[in-house]
Amino acid sequence: MLGVFYLKKYKNMKSIKSLRKEIIPLSSKQGLVMYIIIACIFQFVLFYTPALADEAIIEAQTKSEKLLEEDFMISNEEIVKNDEIDSSIRSNYLPNHEEKKVIVVSTSTHSMTAYNSESGQTDNSPCITANGFNVCEHGIEDTIAANFLKFGTKVMIPELFGERVFVVRDRMNRRYTNRVDIWFKDYNDAINFGLKVATIQVIE
Repeated sequence: MLGVFYLKKYKNMKSIKSLRKEIIPLSSKQGLVMYIIIACIFQFVLFYTPALADEAIIEAQTKSEKLLEEDFMISNEEIVKNDEIDSSIRSNYLPNHEEKKVIVVSTSTHSMTAYNSESGQTDNSPCITANGFNVCEHGIEDTIAANFLKFGTKVMIPELFGERVFVVRDRMNRRYTNRVDIWFKDYNDAINFGLKVATIQVIE
């Protein structure tokens, strides 16, 4: 747009020179009138064109700023999309360590009783199990006594405790070859449990 304005200005300058050549043979009064007209045209060309040029520059700057803003918004949208794609890839292909599948090795049905850490029900160290584990310090009701399972065996009793996992840490009297004894923190809870029959699941 600026090039157009300067081209017009250049043409006007040429026309002024040609007018001056034509004005020379005119009389002094006629020449004075023509010079006044030329001066008005020259002043219009000098002062009006820069104003239009400034408007054109401002308009061009505004358009360029809008284009930059649009490009910035598009780039931000692409970043968000890429982050969503990366997160979906991680969730689909990377292993989730929080989710562990329970593998049932064997199942069997047994009679079940309950006990707690009292000297009358255990020995002189009621908090220490047969494998040396301190259930009182542990404070979680996930310990069982069973003579037919190895120490450290993990079992579930879905009928009574859902998905809670128990660990074999204690033993019972030798005559109880097929019974499971569940440790409770509270004496009344152990009494209220009574005697039950349920299926256990040995898991990995």
